[in-house]
Amino acid sequence: MESCENAPQASVDPLATLAARALERVRDGAIVGLGSGRAATAFLRGLAARVRDGLSIRGVPTSEETARLARDMGIPIAGLDEAVLDLTVDGADEVDPHLNLIKGYGGALVRERIVAAASRRQIILVEAGKLVPVLGTRGRLPVEVVPFSMPLCRHRLEALGCRPSLRAERNRPFVTDNGNLILDCAVDLISDPPKLERAIRGIPGVVDTGLFLGTADTVLVADGGTVTMLTRQQASRIARQGSAVRRARGD
Repeated sequence: MESCENAPQASVDPLATLAARALERVRDGAIVGLGSGRAATAFLRGLAARVRDGLSIRGVPTSEETARLARDMGIPIAGLDEAVLDLTVDGADEVDPHLNLIKGYGGALVRERIVAAASRRQIILVEAGKLVPVLGTRGRLPVEVVPFSMPLCRHRLEALGCRPSLRAERNRPFVTDNGNLILDCAVDLISDPPKLERAIRGIPGVVDTGLFLGTADTVLVADGGTVTMLTRQQASRIARQGSAVRRARGD
C-alpha cells in the first residue's frame, strides 16, 4: 500500500487529486480506455489538459456520453479495432478488500467491461466512501437485460433472492447505449460473489451484471488530501495470510 500526503486544504478536490495520480501512469503514445462517471470525468479533464500540452494518446470511450465529453475536450478517439489498450481508467460504486467491484450505477457496465477486457490494466478511481467490507453493502446491483426478456429476467432474479426494479429516467425506462434495459436489484451482503454472478449470467436475456470480479489491477483511493494505492497483489497476499491464520486456528 502506498500513499501520497498533500497539505490539508479546504479546497482540495479529491477527484482531481485521483485524476492526477492516474495521469502519472499514462505514457506518450498510449491507447487509454476512458471510463464513465464522476471520477472518470475528472480524469478526462486532466487528460485533455495533458493533450493540449502535447501528450499524444488515443482514447476508447466506455459510453456515448464519455465519447461526447472526450471529443468536446479535444481527446482523440479510437475504437476496439486498435491494438490492445495500454490501460483503462474508470470508477466503481463499491470496492471490497479483494478489489472486486460493483459497477453500473451510471448504466455503462457492458461497455466498461468490454473496454477493461481489451486493456492490459484497469485502474479504478474511488473516494474512500466506496470501500466496503463486503460487496452488496450499498444494497444495489445493476443487471443489464435484453428488453424482450425483461419479464423473465425479473422473475428469475426474484427467485435468486434479488429484488429487481426497472431503472427509469424522466418517468421512462432507462435505455443503455446498447438499447437494453437495467434491472436494479436490491441485494443483501453478497457472501459468494462468483456464485451469484454465475447464477445471474445463466438467466436467458441477461447481458451483463455489475459484478466486476478480478478485473481491477490497481485501485486509487482518495481520502481528503491523501491518495492510497491498493493493488491486486497486495489483496491476494492479505487473503492468503488470512486463510493461513484461519487454518492454524482450525476455523
